[in-house]
Amino acid sequence: MDDAIVVGAGPNGLVAANRLADAGWSVLVIEQQPEIGGAVRHDSAVHPGFVHDTFSSFYPLAAASPVMRALELERWGLRWRHAPAVLGHCFDDGRWAMQVRDREATAQRFDDEHRGDGDAWLRLCDLWDRVGDDLIGTLFTSFPPVRKGLGLLRRLPRAGGTESVRLLAMPVTQLARTCFGGRGPAAVLAGNAAHADIPLDAPGSGLMGVLMTMLGQTVGYPVPSGGAGELTRALARRFEASGGRIVRGTAVAAVELQGRRVAGVRLADGSRIAARRVLADVSAPALYDRLLPPSSLPPRVRRAMATFQWDPGTVKVDWALDRGVPWSTMPAAAPGTVHVADSAGEMTASVAQVAAGVLPASPFLLAGQMSTTDPDRSPRGTESMWAYTHVPQRVHEDAAGELTGRWDHDELERFADRMQARIEARAPGFGTRVLARRVLGPRELEARDANLVGGAIGGGTQQLHQQLVFRPIPGLARPETFVRGLYLASSSAHPGGGVHGAPGDNAARAALFHARLGR
Repeated sequence: MDDAIVVGAGPNGLVAANRLADAGWSVLVIEQQPEIGGAVRHDSAVHPGFVHDTFSSFYPLAAASPVMRALELERWGLRWRHAPAVLGHCFDDGRWAMQVRDREATAQRFDDEHRGDGDAWLRLCDLWDRVGDDLIGTLFTSFPPVRKGLGLLRRLPRAGGTESVRLLAMPVTQLARTCFGGRGPAAVLAGNAAHADIPLDAPGSGLMGVLMTMLGQTVGYPVPSGGAGELTRALARRFEASGGRIVRGTAVAAVELQGRRVAGVRLADGSRIAARRVLADVSAPALYDRLLPPSSLPPRVRRAMATFQWDPGTVKVDWALDRGVPWSTMPAAAPGTVHVADSAGEMTASVAQVAAGVLPASPFLLAGQMSTTDPDRSPRGTESMWAYTHVPQRVHEDAAGELTGRWDHDELERFADRMQARIEARAPGFGTRVLARRVLGPRELEARDANLVGGAIGGGTQQLHQQLVFRPIPGLARPETFVRGLYLASSSAHPGGGVHGAPGDNAARAALFHARLGR
């Protein structure tokens, strides 16, 4: 009998497995897909010689995460690469708002556009210097985060006290208006806030915008050399070197119980594997609605899971380009990440439309120039590029009056044309450089990773009503479940989506703590 079984070999599952193996436990990881990695993988299916990340690409959260740093993955082959510039926001008039890792240089660019914005940017950086480490620690530890939370409270008075708390609690649109006069900082902050699904005019978006922006200013937006999957391969090498085992291409059909305690898992072929603990790197609905017998669920859990809310779906387009992107105005430094929107106001409207079930006619795009960031991704002089945008889980209306949201091949290609047209408007001739294009819609993403239900990439909405004590449901805000020895280790658990490993680490820590108590 194994000490633990981890269901799912995504980054959270592999972080949990490493933590348990480090403690001397015998651990088996079972992955449904033939390849490990969850939403951190790459492939060469778009065009020969080109590497495209299948899902996520840039990993500031992994670079900043104390969980990931403690694993020392560089010793296991991981190598980070950075683009010349962290981020660029391309406006419709050809001008750019640019962020580079040198804060003084970023501030100077913003000051050139609007006098005073440079100093305001440096004040925001100073605020982050004072509270950033404790804030990250507070976010990335089990709830309630007592030690890091106390450290944050101690530092807040020297960082502006209640005024700083008020600033971070603002919607990102209000925060930008309060601190800056030009459009550049507002676009950078709003675009970074839009990486989550929090409405940009709602509380919580300001904190998300500052978090992602300041990570870009401190650790950058790094990518693994050679492809996203190199991150999870490093996790797997580390785990297997400690004696851990990974089984690929095997589906878990159920979690087995003995009374109110976990007993192991049953595989899709009917075979059973016993274990003292099970850590599930699966979505909360998959665990509670599929892997556990319905009769085992307390009524309150059934009622609460019926209200679980997914984050929006995703459409992602990959391009293999025979040359670089022909931006109408080339940026001073080539950015790895590119935001495409006319203004912060357009971003706000696009995010609001998605939340209302409307397909935007002018979707906000998050794009990646991967060969710019990591030259090993494609032949010299070419570009491996992608862009994604969020779409409603259920489409009620298309603002352009063309699509229904059934996301068959034809609709995906037409929506991809809409996305490509947004880039073409800023990079005339872009389409002539396309050697090949791949479109992955909500169904394609979910088929490649069952946790991405309907193309949701965050493990459930990150809005305030499903965060902290409410994630995944009220009353189950820690990794522990109502079944002894069973833990939720996916991004459906606190603190949510992003490749930082915290949900897996929190679940492993809980399992180790209960084992010490003899529970």
